[in-house]
Amino acid sequence: MSIPLLKRLAEARKHGDVTRLTDAIPYAKWMRISPEHSTGELLTRMRYHDDLIGNTFLPAIHGGTLGAMLEMAAIFHLLWETETETVPKIVNITVDYLRSARPIDVIAAAKVTKQGRRMVNVFAEAWQDDRSKPVATASAHFLVKSADEPSSL
Repeated sequence: MSIPLLKRLAEARKHGDVTRLTDAIPYAKWMRISPEHSTGELLTRMRYHDDLIGNTFLPAIHGGTLGAMLEMAAIFHLLWETETETVPKIVNITVDYLRSARPIDVIAAAKVTKQGRRMVNVFAEAWQDDRSKPVATASAHFLVKSADEPSSL
């Protein structure tokens, strides 16, 4: 039986090791998407592998994998940087593709732009060699508290 995500999150925080979150999310592990905290800022890296290529003529990384990576960056940010009591559930995401992503690692950072009692808005940005030249950005909304739960008013 697998350990629930929030329990793994508590263990990761206890040891100060954000990379343990990847083991709790099989899709992230399969895509080779993992958070890192070595610079003092929480970043998410998608390690390049041939399965990511969408356009073999350029070659360029498939846009769907970039969107998935930006969503994972937002989720990792919410899990690690906020005091969430539930697993964030995606409501919607809008991805803007700004330039072709070359066949190398992609790095992303996310930040909360607005947080309410039930919903959180997150902005994420992905780049490769130069942070000032993003390959894609995303704006996402997450449900962090079930609408069924009573409010604490």
